[in-house]
Amino acid sequence: MSEQTDFIEKIAPGATCAFKETGVFASVTIAQAILESGWGRSGLSKKANNYFGIKCYGGWDGEICKMPTKEVVHGRTIIVVADFRKYSDCAGSILDHARFLKENHRYEPAFLSANGLDFAKAIARNGYATDPQYGIKLCDLIRRYNLEQYDIF
Repeated sequence: MSEQTDFIEKIAPGATCAFKETGVFASVTIAQAILESGWGRSGLSKKANNYFGIKCYGGWDGEICKMPTKEVVHGRTIIVVADFRKYSDCAGSILDHARFLKENHRYEPAFLSANGLDFAKAIARNGYATDPQYGIKLCDLIRRYNLEQYDIF
C-alpha cells in the first residue's frame, strides 16, 4: 500500500463516524486532513494530532500547541505564530473538526449541500481558510482519491 492509501485508511473510519454524527461529509474531512496536514507529515499533526489546522478560538479548554503558520493577508503570504488545538489522538482531532464546522454558524450553508464537493466549496466560500484556492484544492483531492466513497451512513 502507498503512503497515501495508508493515510486515507487511517482517517476514513473516524471521518465516516463524524459524518454520521454531524453531517460533515467524510470526503471533505479526509481531503482537509490531507491538505492541512500534508498527508500527516506536518509538524502540527505530529506534535499535536491536529490534522485540520484548527486554531484555539473561543471555548477551547484543552491543550495548546504554538506553531508557525502561513496566512494570506491582503494577497500576500506571511508567517505568523498561532495557538492551535492539541489532541491526544487522531480520532479526537477528526470529531472536533466536524463539531467545529457544525457549531460555527458561518458554515451553516455548507450543511445544505447534497454532496462532499458542494460542501467543500461552501466552507471555502465561508472563510475556512485564507487560501483563495482552498475549495478547488479540496475538490481536486476528493476527485483524485475517490473520497466520495466514504460518504456513507
